[in-house]
Amino acid sequence: MTTTRDTSQRRLQISELVRQHGSVQVTSLAHRFGVSAQTVRKDLRYLAERGVMARAYGGAIDSNVMNGASVEPNYEAKCTTHLDEKRRIGVRAAALIKPGDTVVIDSGTTAIQLAEAVQDIDITVVTNDYGVLTALAPKNNITIVMLGGELRRRNMAFYGGLTVEALDALHVDKLFLGVDGFDLERGITTHYEPEALLNRKMVETARLVIAITDSSKFGKICLHRIIPVTALNMLITDTGAPEEIIQASQQLGFELQMA
Repeated sequence: MTTTRDTSQRRLQISELVRQHGSVQVTSLAHRFGVSAQTVRKDLRYLAERGVMARAYGGAIDSNVMNGASVEPNYEAKCTTHLDEKRRIGVRAAALIKPGDTVVIDSGTTAIQLAEAVQDIDITVVTNDYGVLTALAPKNNITIVMLGGELRRRNMAFYGGLTVEALDALHVDKLFLGVDGFDLERGITTHYEPEALLNRKMVETARLVIAITDSSKFGKICLHRIIPVTALNMLITDTGAPEEIIQASQQLGFELQMA
């Protein structure tokens, strides 16, 4: 019998194939994965229902995640939504930062709560987020490395080629990665393409990749993919996380902490 892990991994790989090639065929997928055509059709139906692709005769085509993509809320709404959960997540994440660490704190309102909660200790923090900078500036023992670039006022963070290039020579202990969308099949996604490019570079520089997100982001899919869920080392979220996320942490091998 096919295990849940096998099914999840196969569907993730099918999603990648559709993204890379624009379309897939039932017969070729069945041969590739050594399963029946009926199993592949079930996979495609599941992925189509999640908005990852659109069914077509004999297979599926890339939907570009346009029809089901979540819409980015404005900055003020982000700052006030699920604030208690974000504070708890920030405190839990801050407890992972030890003296001597070099960490990247990604942009986002949960990241700001992490910056508020982190102790004034001898660490280095790299960030592109104005709110994170503001929260850390009064903490005199923390060395702050601000990534330059162009300010995107919609989320008060800096992006662009200069921002990505600034990470080239850096190697950090931990990355705390903000999340706009978290879907087990489609992966971790964001609304803004330059953010996805920067986040992927952040992942390359980090020894540990830690996603920080409240449970409202689970099941959401945004247009631009950052990494698959399998690339995570840890996920910190609130106690509202659905059972499928708890199961996925065990099946896919990332540590789960719920605040």
